[in-house]
Amino acid sequence: MADRTRPIRIEVCVTEQERNLIRHKMAQLGTRNMSAYFRKMAIDGCIIKVDYTEQKKLAAAVSRVAANINHICRRINSTGHFYEDDISELKAKQSEIWELLKQCQKNEL
Repeated sequence: MADRTRPIRIEVCVTEQERNLIRHKMAQLGTRNMSAYFRKMAIDGCIIKVDYTEQKKLAAAVSRVAANINHICRRINSTGHFYEDDISELKAKQSEIWELLKQCQKNEL
């Protein structure tokens, strides 16, 4: 054991399902050596963390606008009439959604 190039042992516990998934990914890479696979993934592997805060803000804003639009539509359906103010309010809400989407898209670039 003294002449080993890698004398430090690290153990990882996994479930049966996780082990099967690891073996499947190893097969996709064409490797059979689990130690080599773990070393490669631990050292060179890439972790992607996505921040969804802007998308959540956008979704909340769109939800609020959609609720306002539904309220206007219920009012139109209950009275059987629509007014110019209702149409202009719907158009304003639609423009607000488009502005939010454009702003979000611009921030991503």
